[in-house]
Amino acid sequence: MFPLGSVLLPSAGLPLHVFEPRYLELVRDALAGDGTFAVVLISRGSEVGGEDVRTNVGTLARIVESAELPDGRWAVMAVGVRRVRVTQWWPDDPYPIADVAYWPDPDPTADSEDGRVAMLARLRRSLALATEAGDAVAPATIELTSDPGLVGYQAAAVAPIGPLDRQRLLEAASPEERVTTLSRMLDEEIDVLEMRLGAPGRE
Repeated sequence: MFPLGSVLLPSAGLPLHVFEPRYLELVRDALAGDGTFAVVLISRGSEVGGEDVRTNVGTLARIVESAELPDGRWAVMAVGVRRVRVTQWWPDDPYPIADVAYWPDPDPTADSEDGRVAMLARLRRSLALATEAGDAVAPATIELTSDPGLVGYQAAAVAPIGPLDRQRLLEAASPEERVTTLSRMLDEEIDVLEMRLGAPGRE
């Protein structure tokens, strides 16, 4: 298990520069096996020593690129594969370890297209406003998958929202709930950005 201060979502990329000894060992163990480890959000505390509070829903990641640097650090690129739920935490020996179970979404419903289109319009508006405000975000022209089961994850990965909101979306019960919840979050973010910019509000 790799607890982080950010949320990895299925299909999203995760670049890591690993330097802490216990996580260097985790990377070596993962590479010696099937190249996978799981990522969970640290909801309170620090991933560097000391006590932390970890969420019990995360994402299985697979290492797709890795390189050991001359100073002993590892540069790793991983990709989120699927959502998992922690069923049991074990002592950190030598790094965080847990039993996990896959937590698949139910199949998307046939009438989810309207919600997807509306959410994407809000996403593009929020990204355009965030860019105008000088925030470092993805371009508003970003293209996302048409897969109704993945589009909510991909949109959440680039939306101008915080890690706790992304965690809430990761834990959504269905693709439709994820899209609907993200749309509400984006409406709130658009209002905040419009106030920052002095732009007219939504009708």
